[in-house]
Amino acid sequence: MLEPSNNNQLPTIPGKRYFTIGEVSELCEVKPHVLRYWEQEFPTLSPVKRRGNRRYYQRQDVVLIRQIRSLLYEQGFTIGGARQRIEGESTKDEQTPYKQLIDQTIAELEAVLEVFNKN
Repeated sequence: MLEPSNNNQLPTIPGKRYFTIGEVSELCEVKPHVLRYWEQEFPTLSPVKRRGNRRYYQRQDVVLIRQIRSLLYEQGFTIGGARQRIEGESTKDEQTPYKQLIDQTIAELEAVLEVFNKN
């Protein structure tokens, strides 16, 4: 494994479909037992389990693990705070187009209401 010169510089994620826990451990600079613990604490992190309960992580899992690592180790979040942040971002991402449309509609309705209240 190449040793990054800076803690913020992690190795690039290779273009593979699945990664073993050892590979993810090296890519994210987190020990395997920490990855197994995070699986219990973060419901969105759930690698595929195959024969003999072996874990296989996909690219989005590796990205999520790097995000969790950053929140915990670099930004100083607690496990609970990091979980809330990640769950909040996933729901925010799902609702973004609708939320923008709803916010715009509310603003337009408030402007119309303001015009009626002036008369």
